Amino acid sequence: MLKKIGILTSGGDSQGMNAAIAGVIKTAHAKGLETYIIRDGYLGLINNWMEVVDNNFADSIMRLGGTVIGSARLPEFKDPKVREKAVTNLKKQGIAALVVIGGDGSYQGAQRLTEMGINCIALPGTIDNDITSSDYTIGFDTAINIVVEAIDRLRDTMQSHNRCSIVEVMGHACGDIALYAGIAGGADIISINEAALSETEIAERVATLYQAQKRSVIIVVSEMIYPDVHKLAKLVESKSGYITRATVLGHTQRGGNPTAMERYRAFQMAQFAVEQIIAGAGGLAIGNHGDQIIARPIVESLSIPRPSRKEIWAKFDELNQNIYQKS
Repeated sequence: MLKKIGILTSGGDSQGMNAAIAGVIKTAHAKGLETYIIRDGYLGLINNWMEVVDNNFADSIMRLGGTVIGSARLPEFKDPKVREKAVTNLKKQGIAALVVIGGDGSYQGAQRLTEMGINCIALPGTIDNDITSSDYTIGFDTAINIVVEAIDRLRDTMQSHNRCSIVEVMGHACGDIALYAGIAGGADIISINEAALSETEIAERVATLYQAQKRSVIIVVSEMIYPDVHKLAKLVESKSGYITRATVLGHTQRGGNPTAMERYRAFQMAQFAVEQIIAGAGGLAIGNHGDQIIARPIVESLSIPRPSRKEIWAKFDELNQNIYQKS
């Protein structure tokens, strides 16, 4: 009979992970289950860094950013012998199931543990929004709000001084942060991985805006497209006439308190995850689709192709170009 479940966070941290942890703890306790946190992800499993937590712990972490139980990357977890050690430690504690919060690599670890007899349910924890089995990942909403706030602040100064700002955001190979935040922040040019503009194209477009006497320009670009955005800023300045500077937001996008929507989605997914565990399920990935919380096999979730954002990008890009072609 199921009596104890564990929770771990793995890979990069993201806002809302703590709300998900709290959701697991509260739901499990409401169902009469004991909850254990595993410190520092899969590393904690093999080192037996496990401790029991209660609802007071859950209450204290809901609003916090990052992950209070720690996270770590452990490539060695691909080794069956390493995983066997993790399973042995879990069984010694009497923990029969896990909720794993993280990205693709974390999902793979959860699937392997399920195959070894520890039922695992995975939650999508990453700011990048690149878990294709869920419309939105835990951390994405807060990250784009942080980026929009940065764009707003930069716009104030650019508008004051008649300048151009290039803002590089995270996302790895997924352009959702740049696209969503760029549109919400009123960016003049957006360049994402699947619709990347060349450096020359960006410089030429900014020159057109300068000729149209646009007071300020904000360019939002995804990371991993341009080798050095500071060099790109120099090119834009030399071709356009605007004094141009680049800002790399970096890890500021992963910190800070989660938004209300982030907490809501994370808690709802966590609650659903515990319900799946109680029903005896394992090897499932939880996500949201519209207003619904859904579960898919992890293996299936890892094979879902990423939806294209090119049409959304193209409509906004065309709008921006047409405004100043007509002026």
